[in-house]
Amino acid sequence: MISPEKIESIRRLMAEAHVYEDDLEESFVLGSGPGGQKTNKTSSAVRLLHVPSAISVKVGETRSRETNRWLARRAIAEQILERDGQRKSAAKAAREKIRRQKRRRSRRQKEKMLKEKHARSEIKALRRAVAEPGE
Repeated sequence: MISPEKIESIRRLMAEAHVYEDDLEESFVLGSGPGGQKTNKTSSAVRLLHVPSAISVKVGETRSRETNRWLARRAIAEQILERDGQRKSAAKAAREKIRRQKRRRSRRQKEKMLKEKHARSEIKALRRAVAEPGE
């Protein structure tokens, strides 16, 4: 079940994106993915179409139809805000973070990193057990 606070935050997001209930066409479709027969038989997934922008989303993350309805509304609002450039989606931010992590370091950065690693290894070397004489 989705909390009233969460519903209110989704409503604020929809207002920010200028998404109104009158502009939405909602239909319930069969879910897919793991869950077996129950998922495949019940129409708990929600397909939501925002008519003015022609953006459509299908959400079937949970087994609850009501929860999926709110998640679909949030997804529509986030897509509209992202399209208009007002907000970056979490998925886009995650992709950019991974891209930055994979980027090659500059020669200076690499030298600094290796210098720090070497200093750290020297500190750790001091922790080794002292060898007995004659060993």
